[in-house]
Amino acid sequence: MTAIPSKMKGVQLIGHGGPEMLEYREDIAVPTPSANQVLIRVSAAGVNNTDINTRIGWYSKGDADSEDASWSGVALKFPRIQGADVCGTIVAVGKDVDSARIGQRVIIEPSMSEYGEQPLTSPWYFGSECDGGFAEYTVVASKHAFSLDTDLTDIELASLPCSYSTAENMLTRAGVNANDKVLISGASGGVGSAAVQLAKARGAYVIAITSPSKNQELLALGADEVVARDANLVKAIGTNSVNVVIDLVAGDAWPQFLEVLKPKGRYAVSGAIGGAMVELDVRTLYLKDLSFFGCTVLEEGVFQSLINWIETGKVKPIVAKSLPLKEINTMQELFQQKKHTGKLVLEV
Repeated sequence: MTAIPSKMKGVQLIGHGGPEMLEYREDIAVPTPSANQVLIRVSAAGVNNTDINTRIGWYSKGDADSEDASWSGVALKFPRIQGADVCGTIVAVGKDVDSARIGQRVIIEPSMSEYGEQPLTSPWYFGSECDGGFAEYTVVASKHAFSLDTDLTDIELASLPCSYSTAENMLTRAGVNANDKVLISGASGGVGSAAVQLAKARGAYVIAITSPSKNQELLALGADEVVARDANLVKAIGTNSVNVVIDLVAGDAWPQFLEVLKPKGRYAVSGAIGGAMVELDVRTLYLKDLSFFGCTVLEEGVFQSLINWIETGKVKPIVAKSLPLKEINTMQELFQQKKHTGKLVLEV
């Protein structure tokens, strides 16, 4: 077995702000797994909205340096290694973990109920409340490192954990099934394209909202219909036309989602890239008996369900581009341009 070094390469977030707050270093201490943790040699790590949102302090309801400027609403500790989407190999284990795990290729469940020997009173997110995967090595509780049997590459696997578990969680919370007609916003992004595939795996009818240039890509993923993202939804698909809305955008057009939902429809949200503040007519909410689901923490069993979908070939990773870890600023710039379909992955 290759010796584990004492120092590693990685990217540290040193404060809230612009890309200059991401510092590439080659002298970061390699973490040591505690009793119930595993040490993972990271091979690839995906880029997500949460990386950028955390860096700029978007989650804060005050200013970027407020105590709530993180995913969980508590102050971040700097420097912090971000990166929630990780594929790698277990190279060492803590004293309470079976040594047979060494050598397993794994992906990490990003929404964590356990970290080291510290009991968590509220969930942590990998790469936010603790160091993540934008480095050569990382540690995580053994229960959150899932081995899997698949021919997918490490880069493909690194595109899955955050986006696909988020999508699977939204569909689970909303109870999507084969009898549903589902409308998905932001369908060309990482979570959106995952939601298209996972909804189709359930047998649902899927309408994807995307830019016209990406229509064929979404249809190839399994969408039954596509709608332009600047279209009037009521005119395009009709009032009371869908059972479920899976929303990652919000923004000014948000009231239309309630109009196209059928009575007793379900709305699940896990993003607001189009704008966090929306106008809600409460009468529509209660007169149509709608159900709303805010989705962040993964339901029990959701990540294992995702593993099952991967192993049975029901999902297809969509990797738009991969670059070396050192080029993280270039990759985040590409991410913010929103011209890609699927995921951007850093090679570690």
